[in-house]
Amino acid sequence: MSESFEAALSLLEESVERLETGDLKLEEALAVFEKGVAASRTCSQWLDQTRKRVQVLTAADEGQFRLDFLDGDEDEDEDEDRE
Repeated sequence: MSESFEAALSLLEESVERLETGDLKLEEALAVFEKGVAASRTCSQWLDQTRKRVQVLTAADEGQFRLDFLDGDEDEDEDEDRE
């Protein structure tokens, strides 16, 4: 992913706006659509990677705090290292 999330999102928004106008010829619309799909995939990859990195601070029973991953799973590589 060489593009930043913001750049990909901007390209996606631009693609949607251009397609919504209905002023494009079929070949132009298809090219814009393809760029939009690629930008959408880039955004999805960024969001997936970010979700995996986000941790939520939760309170333990004893009043202490621990870090848990947002999706409830620790990094799989760490689990494999422990086995």
